[in-house]
Amino acid sequence: MSDLQAQFEQAAKDVHALAERPDNDTLLRLYALYKQGAEGDVSGAKPGFFDFVGTAKYEAWAKLKGTGQDEAKQKYVDLVKKLTA
Repeated sequence: MSDLQAQFEQAAKDVHALAERPDNDTLLRLYALYKQGAEGDVSGAKPGFFDFVGTAKYEAWAKLKGTGQDEAKQKYVDLVKKLTA
């Protein structure tokens, strides 16, 4: 396992132990970076109009289309470090 992958997995655990819940924009950024790092570009159908949370998540992830998985993982790790500092 690469060092970046290990950091990414640790950051995913650390985010659940945050002292305070981040604001919604930060939560969407965390979600999108995690999904991009773990799965790559957005896939699947966009959620329906009345699924506001699902649509927001999908759109946040879609904005990262073309971002490499390693780059997304590093940005995720950096953001979690910033939130836990």
